[in-house]
Amino acid sequence: MIKIFPQFEEDLLIRLFHKGVKAQWTVSDVEWEQPLMMQDDQARALAHMLTPVYLGEQSAMIGASVVLPQMAMAGETTSQIYLSSFLMDEARHFEVLTQLYRRLEEDPLNIRQMPAMLRYHNRLRKGDRIDWVWGILISDVFAKNFYQIFSRSQPEALFGSLSGRILQDESRHQAFAEHYLKRAVPTLEPERLKDLVKMKDDLLGTMDNMYEHLLDDAKRLNIDGRKFLDDLRAEIEHKADRIGLSDNRHDDGENSMKRVFQGIGDGVKTATQDLSSKFQALKASNCDTCFVALLCRTRLVTTARCV
Repeated sequence: MIKIFPQFEEDLLIRLFHKGVKAQWTVSDVEWEQPLMMQDDQARALAHMLTPVYLGEQSAMIGASVVLPQMAMAGETTSQIYLSSFLMDEARHFEVLTQLYRRLEEDPLNIRQMPAMLRYHNRLRKGDRIDWVWGILISDVFAKNFYQIFSRSQPEALFGSLSGRILQDESRHQAFAEHYLKRAVPTLEPERLKDLVKMKDDLLGTMDNMYEHLLDDAKRLNIDGRKFLDDLRAEIEHKADRIGLSDNRHDDGENSMKRVFQGIGDGVKTATQDLSSKFQALKASNCDTCFVALLCRTRLVTTARCV
């Protein structure tokens, strides 16, 4: 799992890592004296509605620490590097939201009050690193839509200002998840793809269940809970389409061939990007061994399995 001097090219994940490092902030940077701009019943409603997001931040922090060794075993070096900044982000969100609860003078809901939360986060922890990244993308869309409500409607209030900070981190998280899944999905078997689609449906169903318990709290904050859920579902379906999961519920030969050729295209693209720099270092030769060696290092070949 530990590799000395691993070889990797600078890619989107490295650029996201650099952005994350430069954008770090801590709980001490938050202006905690900003007004809440909420009545007491609204502060309680916010504490309740924030609970699934709050638990999600903690769950993502724990999940990343489990998935990081899996990425190391798979030789996904740039994913490991990016995930180290992801861990820092989630730890920060968990800390600042804990501090926010103290400022609100309210407690989050517990599992007994909303058991669907436990089912949701247990589902996120099942499976391998691909399942986890897919679950994180869905959860980040959920969190982003929630934070955006307050960032746009109350930018001068404490939680609105805090939401704006967190949204900058969430945008990097979504970019990571989409990039990772766009590369992984074309390599998966049809049954595996169906499992990911089912996971999405399971999580969306559990979200519906959670927010049925929070509709009264949403009304106190002038939030249309049903519209929130409908918009959330539409955005997640759009994300599924972007990464290639939209047509896999009824998979057929045509879709299978699409994935095969997409995987070939990704492999050729990776090889082409590498060749432009690596061939400059090659000396003239009458054999083609070096060229073959470079091709053998493409993702298409390295992910192939003998039958």
